[in-house]
Amino acid sequence: MAVTVTLEQVLSRLAREGELYERLPEGRVRCYACGHRCLILPGQKGICKVRWNEGGRLLVPAGYVAGLQLDPIEKKPFFHAYPGARALSFGMLGCDLHCPNCQNFLTSQALRDRDTGVPPEEVTPSQIVNLAFRQRARVLTSTYNEPLITSEWAVEVFKEGKARGLTCSYVSNGNATAEVLDYIRPYVDLYKVDLKSFDDKDYRRLGGVLKTILDGTRMVYKRGFWLEVVTLVIPGFNDSDAELRDIAQFLISLSADIPWHVTAFHKDYKMTDPPNTTAETLIRAAEIGVAEGLRYVYAGNLPGRVGRFENTYCPSCKALLIERVGYTILKDLLTPRRGVCPSCSSKIPGVWG
Repeated sequence: MAVTVTLEQVLSRLAREGELYERLPEGRVRCYACGHRCLILPGQKGICKVRWNEGGRLLVPAGYVAGLQLDPIEKKPFFHAYPGARALSFGMLGCDLHCPNCQNFLTSQALRDRDTGVPPEEVTPSQIVNLAFRQRARVLTSTYNEPLITSEWAVEVFKEGKARGLTCSYVSNGNATAEVLDYIRPYVDLYKVDLKSFDDKDYRRLGGVLKTILDGTRMVYKRGFWLEVVTLVIPGFNDSDAELRDIAQFLISLSADIPWHVTAFHKDYKMTDPPNTTAETLIRAAEIGVAEGLRYVYAGNLPGRVGRFENTYCPSCKALLIERVGYTILKDLLTPRRGVCPSCSSKIPGVWG
């Protein structure tokens, strides 16, 4: 008679003691992997569902991937880091948020939603890094689920990747703590934050707190990660001029040089009521960012339909520096000059190799 093994049972085997936690009296632990800072009692799980207290020790995911794919770095999206490079992207299971529009719900919501989930595939850090070299990837990216909650495993992979010359990156919701950012900083160079809204009530619907996300984004910037920020523009949810302006002003308060990507929503997972985002809405959002003073604003997910907002221009002389259609680079004048505009010699912020 066949024995059915649950996903939870598989993950309980693919786990080890974590490092991002504090032991407390009575067998309790405090987890520092994300901004929820869960207080976890013995036998209980954190909000993410993949970090749990077993006998006063915090066990965390290790030794597997639930997603592994080679992507152009522009898909992450990073537009100011190694244009045209390949990024080997890997992810695990679980998330500290529960967004109804999640485009990675098969991995991120696997422990909350029984209709989702993909089987974990056991793998070693060496196997991931060797694959990156076989596929001529320049970058390793922890993504698909929320990488903060699986940071111990990411660091294990990144230690080997960085030692062999790869650049490492996070694609994250920004719900960070100082502890987790300090833990990953020696290994992670590029960091994308998905800033989903500027309304606390809406953020709480997604499972987060706006202030915590903003604080996390500030900490990422202040620690010297190369930061790019994405806002998925959803009609009727976060697409008002006022909210888009608030997001742009927040980024300006950190630096006008932070690239801001406004990207198009499409119906997915449990969010099927709003219409898909139009090119006109994306262009309006991008123009708001420019009007507020951001120097690098991009519109994504609608290739060939958003005009100049796919390209990088010099903010000083307006020269076209990188021309794109979707994830494809048509022209790159920055990488050969290490980020210096060939027309006026202005330095363009980024990581140009």
